[in-house]
Amino acid sequence: MNHDSYSDAYIREILDETKTVAMVGASSNNVRPSYFVLKYMLAKDYDVWPINPGQASKEILGQTVYASLADLPETPDMIDIFRNSEAAGQVVDDVLASGNLPMVIWMQLTVRHDEAAKRAEDAGIKVVMDRCPKIEYGRLSGEIGWAGVNSRTVSSKRPALKAGFQHRGLRGK
Repeated sequence: MNHDSYSDAYIREILDETKTVAMVGASSNNVRPSYFVLKYMLAKDYDVWPINPGQASKEILGQTVYASLADLPETPDMIDIFRNSEAAGQVVDDVLASGNLPMVIWMQLTVRHDEAAKRAEDAGIKVVMDRCPKIEYGRLSGEIGWAGVNSRTVSSKRPALKAGFQHRGLRGK
């Protein structure tokens, strides 16, 4: 896998198939990127499980915070890593050692660990590095264009809008 460039089809497939997300490094601080990514993913009907040992058993945005991936009620479809690159390598190693393998390991913007990505891919896990699922979802759904950002996606299809928070989404909801 070339981790310098991902096809839209690859990212879209991941976002469409994912239903549960474990967010390692979730923050209760509402100005931190992990907080607003968690909020956005919840609004898009993903089940998001925050992971933060310092906040364990508390809640972030109404979601119970877990101390570690091992404490989750089931294996998530995606693990979204909001930690530095070195820590991301350890998270991947812990996941592989646990035997509870997700479909996807997603490393946030600026987070890249090529060796860990190779180990995960060798175990059959899809990997995305140095990307944000919130940004990719917004770009692929056309939402990001509302703010005047070029999404590199052109479509003549009229978006289907729903009441309340706009779900122009990839998942057809």
